[in-house]
Amino acid sequence: MNKYVVLSFIRRVGLIQIADYVRFLVNYAGTFRSRRAFHKRNPGVVLPPAYYLYETFNLNYESFYSKSRDTAQWLVSHIAAFEQFDNRKILEWGCGPGRVIRHLPGILPSSCQFYGTDYNAKYIEWCRKNLKNITFFENGPEPPLPFPDNFFDIIYSISVFTHLSLKSHYSWFDELERVAKDGGILFFTVHGEVFKEKLTDSEKKLFERGELVTKAGTKEGHRTFAAFQPPSFIRQLVKDHQILAHHPGVKENGIPRQDVWIVRITKKSG
Repeated sequence: MNKYVVLSFIRRVGLIQIADYVRFLVNYAGTFRSRRAFHKRNPGVVLPPAYYLYETFNLNYESFYSKSRDTAQWLVSHIAAFEQFDNRKILEWGCGPGRVIRHLPGILPSSCQFYGTDYNAKYIEWCRKNLKNITFFENGPEPPLPFPDNFFDIIYSISVFTHLSLKSHYSWFDELERVAKDGGILFFTVHGEVFKEKLTDSEKKLFERGELVTKAGTKEGHRTFAAFQPPSFIRQLVKDHQILAHHPGVKENGIPRQDVWIVRITKKSG
């Protein structure tokens, strides 16, 4: 039987988060030696609790820390094609336990200001205690964000829309539009065409019609809540704002990668 059909059944009966936590425990036991070895090699590196890593990434400590710096460089290189990093206010919406944003103060000019928000209060508490030169705020599962209008030059989110309902896609996009400056950059990633293999046949039909597909049966925003975004849906979501780039995801070593969208916010006067 197709494993995605099995997972759909587990969602329907309300057991998906329990199944996911069991998977965490198995991974936690299986990665004991590699996690211990990382701490021996990197005694000065502070990492979040193991379950925080699992919820937002995986339990490979080396990937979480070292490869996440590569992700930060990748993010910067994409945005630098359209925006200079000089005296910019930068927000990571959905920062989790700081996997990517922790590296930005060491990469970008000191004239930049860095902010991170997340709906998980435990993540924000950990980030405030352990990550320097970044201002962190907790946000609710629904807007608003704790910022004034037209505040940020650059806003990015990595795999956040991928865990939101249809209603939340629109409400949160409107909120990001509100706090972005006119001409500001919005960078985000989603589950595009390459992720269709994870859908059931009926879900694929919805996706191919340009409709958002969600796998719910769990708390919105959690890793087990999944959303899949056809390109035509994203174009509708961003309205009349300027799409600077769309990089469709591809498979790398058999693993599908998310689509990248880069949008310039263009606000109408009056």
